[in-house]
Amino acid sequence: MMLYSNNSWRSNSILILLLGLSIVAAADSAGKTSPVEDGLVVNGDFETPPSNGFPDDAIIEDTSEIPSWRSDGTVELIKSGQKQGGMILIVPEGRHAVRLGNDAEISQELTVEKGSIYSVTFSAARTCAQLESLNVSVASSDEPIASQTIDLQTVYSVQGWDPYAWAFEGVVDRVRLVFKNPGMEDDPTCGPIIDDIAVKKLFTPDKPKGNAVINGDFEEGPWMFRNTTLGVLLPTNLDEEISSLPGWTVESNRAVRFIDSDHFSVPEGKRALELLSGKEGIISQMVETKANIPYKMSFSLGHAGDKCKEPLAVMAFAGDQAQNFHYMAQANSSFERSELNFTAKAERTRIAFYSIYYNTRTDDMTSLCGPVIDDVKVWFSGSSRIGFSFPLFILLSLVFI
Repeated sequence: MMLYSNNSWRSNSILILLLGLSIVAAADSAGKTSPVEDGLVVNGDFETPPSNGFPDDAIIEDTSEIPSWRSDGTVELIKSGQKQGGMILIVPEGRHAVRLGNDAEISQELTVEKGSIYSVTFSAARTCAQLESLNVSVASSDEPIASQTIDLQTVYSVQGWDPYAWAFEGVVDRVRLVFKNPGMEDDPTCGPIIDDIAVKKLFTPDKPKGNAVINGDFEEGPWMFRNTTLGVLLPTNLDEEISSLPGWTVESNRAVRFIDSDHFSVPEGKRALELLSGKEGIISQMVETKANIPYKMSFSLGHAGDKCKEPLAVMAFAGDQAQNFHYMAQANSSFERSELNFTAKAERTRIAFYSIYYNTRTDDMTSLCGPVIDDVKVWFSGSSRIGFSFPLFILLSLVFI
């Protein structure tokens, strides 16, 4: 009877302990917010109406007027078809967007995973012909973490707006995403328009076996909206560790375009890269090599299927070697494989690409375009240069003894 009582007491104690632990865990999880999911941020398209409805050409200065966003300065919620003087304001997608006046900003709090890399995708347009720019940043308790100012002077598409991507590291688990107009335009009615703001948590792909290039197929990259036909522009970024295109840097002062197979011709997989603006649009990567060892770099070169005016050609670099490659249109394929041999001089070797020509589309003669590269590989080429491997040589020697 005593044994039964002891067992019963132990069982009840275990149940009480488990119940207490579950209550503590529930309370702990209740105090935490789940990290932001990939895709549109809350009211990232600005289509959620304010409490008093959408304004008619009204300027919003109340921080509560744009749901889920905090604003500072002259922030205008514009609608499609709205006119300013004799000009129709551009709304990239949907019915509404936001325009930022001089030194104005909007921001939203995001919960992220500490230590993870995130890419922010957004659409931007300028209002006036004069130089306009947009500063994108993340901050913690109003202390800046990272920022970049993007020049909107160059319009890459005839639509008058372009999607961009910018990456940051979540050094803390709660950040404030900020879009700011840093300029002081002569005309106060000018200022950048932004729309369709989304985020995506990035992963750096593992290095493929037998290939020194990370993310050489460009399958990992920024968020892309299914209905966006313009791809996503990747502006200057010299930090290979924090990049919207993991593994790669954009060295130049002009952007390159991240494209998808739903709207463009892509050599392999779902994603590829289109090079724009000649040598003003350079991408590069430092790959691991061994000094004095021969290597081969290969890549797919092609046409995006976007009516880009030929000729299309790239300049490819691998270490101290450089060679230009021209795309030759083929009846049964929109791409071809190209190769470049080089001998590594150090433990890390730079590979890079840029378009030789400044290309535009044949249908509007304005939208920037260029050659497509994909499936970039770098591997030890010693055995292929010899014709057969050393182990095979040993085997043949034994056979003939």
